[in-house]
Amino acid sequence: MKSRRILKGAFYLLSIAAIIAALIYSPLFTFQQLVVRGNVHLDEAELCEIARIQYGQRLFELKTDAMTTNLLHDLRIESAVVRRQLPNKIEMDIVERIPVATVACDYGYLDFDRQGKVIASYRALKGAEIPIVTGVRLRDLYIGDDNDNAQVAKVITFLGKIDPADIGQISEVNITAPSAVVAYTKNALPIRLGKLEELPEKASLTQDFLQDQKTTRHTIEYVDFSYEAPFIKLADKTTTEGK
Repeated sequence: MKSRRILKGAFYLLSIAAIIAALIYSPLFTFQQLVVRGNVHLDEAELCEIARIQYGQRLFELKTDAMTTNLLHDLRIESAVVRRQLPNKIEMDIVERIPVATVACDYGYLDFDRQGKVIASYRALKGAEIPIVTGVRLRDLYIGDDNDNAQVAKVITFLGKIDPADIGQISEVNITAPSAVVAYTKNALPIRLGKLEELPEKASLTQDFLQDQKTTRHTIEYVDFSYEAPFIKLADKTTTEGK
């Protein structure tokens, strides 16, 4: 009787293993569809190449942790979450690194993302698509390195809190005087930030101001966000604006 129970148990185990094997190797469970959320510049083909996966591979052989690691090794990707979805789908949630500031260095210029990582370097200044931080020159930094300048870090934090769709309206952030930092719009309108403190509040004020500039009819000489109450200097009069 005991041997019969053992044989019966072994038969069940073999049957289950056979069913699992059939499922794993079934054409039904092969990678046929990629669903990506959050990508801006990287397309599906590039993401498959980075993750080192190919259509037609068996879904259960694709390891989500390995795919995630491969994606994060690419400097263009800030974060990634990968999931398998039966019967034939891979889902990716991607956050790409977005440049927020350009800073001069000892051999040219560096682009930093909002985490302070160097994501591009070049010898000649390119078109002003993102703000350039003036009043400082960095040394011994290369692609993949992290910023180590405290004042530049504050500027990056400030710019990282502004909507990427609006950040291009800022052409420059001058930090020559740490207590009197000034940002300039592409129209050369000064945004006086003072000390780089209370950055979330100053970023919010700057964001609102950049939005208002799209529709305002007033001619403004400068705005000053270094005080508790924002100060706006119009061309014809001076006003204060509380938030």
